[in-house]
Amino acid sequence: MTLAKSTRHQYVWIHNRIIENQWPTGRGVTGIPDLEARRSSEQKRIRMMLDAMRAEDQAKLKGGESAVAWVKEAQCIGCDQCTIVCDDDAIELYDTPLASPIMDIEVNRKAKIIREECTGCQLCVLACPTDAILMIDR
Repeated sequence: MTLAKSTRHQYVWIHNRIIENQWPTGRGVTGIPDLEARRSSEQKRIRMMLDAMRAEDQAKLKGGESAVAWVKEAQCIGCDQCTIVCDDDAIELYDTPLASPIMDIEVNRKAKIIREECTGCQLCVLACPTDAILMIDR
């Protein structure tokens, strides 16, 4: 019984030190402030890498009058982000049955590009969270 009591006291002591950000760091254990600082620096590093990758992707995109957006229907989730950013009203959502034997949903929305209205501005491509929209030659 004393062993269980001792273990409980150790747990309470450790828990209190973690809550109070007073975990001893001199015994090879990283403290909470150190972990938060490391996490913050890693987040910044990852964000910079992702931003650089995104910039490369943007530079490779076709655009302008010679290009038009195209939707990969299988990847479109009908989230409406593309229609929100499209200033030309070149995107509309249409209803289609969901092709899934597991889920019973009557209506599933997909985006459709109106080619005549599309100016090739690439905003929809950048807004799409699933990369379902591409720029292709007219």
